[in-house]
Amino acid sequence: MSDLNYPERGGTRHAPLPAGYHHLHEELPLGHGRAVLAAAGEAISTFRMHRAAGTRIRAGAPRAAPGVDVEVSLGLGPLRLRAPCTVVWTVDEADRVGFGYGAREGHPECGEEAFVAELRGDGSVWFTVTAFSRPARALTRLAGPLVPVFQRQYVRHLGRTLRRLANPR
Repeated sequence: MSDLNYPERGGTRHAPLPAGYHHLHEELPLGHGRAVLAAAGEAISTFRMHRAAGTRIRAGAPRAAPGVDVEVSLGLGPLRLRAPCTVVWTVDEADRVGFGYGAREGHPECGEEAFVAELRGDGSVWFTVTAFSRPARALTRLAGPLVPVFQRQYVRHLGRTLRRLANPR
């Protein structure tokens, strides 16, 4: 994992997030009960959530695990934005399932992003995305304040997709 493009490996696992980055923390409701948690956790851990949301994922393994390289890409043809990452941590507990991956050299941003489904005490299941990032390329520096707006919209799209996957009819 030496090719991560930032030094705070695992920084999304615990608060506070590292200083000097844009911070993102979104919590979105998925439903209720252990079946929803199990379905959401499976969709997150196998990258199915990303794929179902229209994101192209190339992963070095079928499930997220520390050290697994992942290439996330959005867009079409020459406009496709590629983002190489490495899974830096996972969680697979009775009430929490998910992972965090970090940007590698070649990613348009420096930083880390985590995707976790959690069953809370009232039986509700929530999807939480936590991230810290800053531009790593001229393109993302030029996009400036549009990048956090795009990130938030993308996270909400992931949440809607995961809600659909976790609550099949």
